Amino acid sequence: MALDELTEELARSAAGGDHRALGELLRRIEPDVLRHCARILPYHQDAEEACQDTLLAVARNIGRFEGRARFSTWLHIVTANCARTTYRSLKRRAAEQTSDELPMQRPDVRRVSVIAGSRLDLLDAMESLEAAKPDLAQALVLRDIVQLDYNEVAEQLGIPLGTAKSRIHQARKHVQGLLGEDYR
Repeated sequence: MALDELTEELARSAAGGDHRALGELLRRIEPDVLRHCARILPYHQDAEEACQDTLLAVARNIGRFEGRARFSTWLHIVTANCARTTYRSLKRRAAEQTSDELPMQRPDVRRVSVIAGSRLDLLDAMESLEAAKPDLAQALVLRDIVQLDYNEVAEQLGIPLGTAKSRIHQARKHVQGLLGEDYR
């Protein structure tokens, strides 16, 4: 999500308490947030739910945006976290359904892309990584999902560049162990 300078300025104003700037900011970022959520969640309705959660999180937490990094970087992190939280919530709700309630709807394998299935596997693997090694998961999300470069990952996490690279490497090995050789 490369946002223009006007959007970055709106974010700084909204962080300072300008409610009009916040409204305009949310309106401007919604399409980008939805696209980013759709890259993580394969079903459009799930991506829309994650998008709404992200916009709500931005509105509630904009005061925490300190402006040390670009707003687009902060927004990437919030979006990725909300999409992953939405996925966990959907997964939990599906597991709680009993057989006498609505039957579990399995996707028609003829209509679901391999990419969509892979993303679900990746989300499961990320959930496992986050439970086992949250430091590694955070670094991997910033690098492979948010697509920050290594220097930006190190800056966001407040760690040396070598440590960031090491965490990303270890996280990838962990995820590859769960997904097999197809994950690279």
